[in-house]
Amino acid sequence: MKIDNLHSFLHQFFSISGCKVSEPEANELVVQLTKELDITLMNRPFYWHYMDKIGQQGTPMSLQLSTGGSQIDPKKEWIHYGSPRLHQIFQYIQSQAEITLLYEALNIKEKTALFPWLVANLKIEYIGKQKKEEIHSIGLHLINGTMINHMMTILENVDLKEIVSDYSYTITPIITPSSGFQRIFNYLEQELAKKDYSWASQAMKALEEELNLLEHFFSDQENDRELYDNEVVRLKERLEPRIKMNIINAGIFYLSEQTMSKILY
Repeated sequence: MKIDNLHSFLHQFFSISGCKVSEPEANELVVQLTKELDITLMNRPFYWHYMDKIGQQGTPMSLQLSTGGSQIDPKKEWIHYGSPRLHQIFQYIQSQAEITLLYEALNIKEKTALFPWLVANLKIEYIGKQKKEEIHSIGLHLINGTMINHMMTILENVDLKEIVSDYSYTITPIITPSSGFQRIFNYLEQELAKKDYSWASQAMKALEEELNLLEHFFSDQENDRELYDNEVVRLKERLEPRIKMNIINAGIFYLSEQTMSKILY
């Protein structure tokens, strides 16, 4: 996953969450947080408790984020795959546990159909000797089954709102959201099957070496069997190769045929 996809993902996340977002430079986001995200991300419980106690609104903080490939400016917070800030954002999104429903905003004077897309943002974790994460944003057309990557990046340029515009009407999905999720999972599993899995072999080799050392160390210590078993569990949790796939968030987006043609062609 390229770093610019992370940049687009963050821009979309903060914008949808009601924050003011600007991009003064490439790979930079300046975000004026809402109260809710300040409470979630900035760890200032006493400040907000005090503001509530004295009946004041309070002033949310702002973030100056760098999404480039490395830390360049120490005055900007470098956010990247695996950074604590990104994990905070993932946890917040997961805690919301709801599917967004949005419609393309159109300024029209004639009836226009809006077609449903299921959009799922997913995190894939590679767990083994070395850990890695990827973010995928998949869009699935719930009428004809067309599937495309980097959907959130595409939707950045589409004006979306929570109510249907005048003269717009929605087309009922043929593919159900539950079936749509299964198609997306199947697609990602097929893509994962094509990848190089030498990392898994390396992780298994490292695990076997650690288990052999552990067994040798405990071979003459019969009374420490419980401790040995616990250490085996810890080693497997740390080194045994596996892949986890989790939904970060998802939504149904109703888009016009004109916008769809730009996406597909």
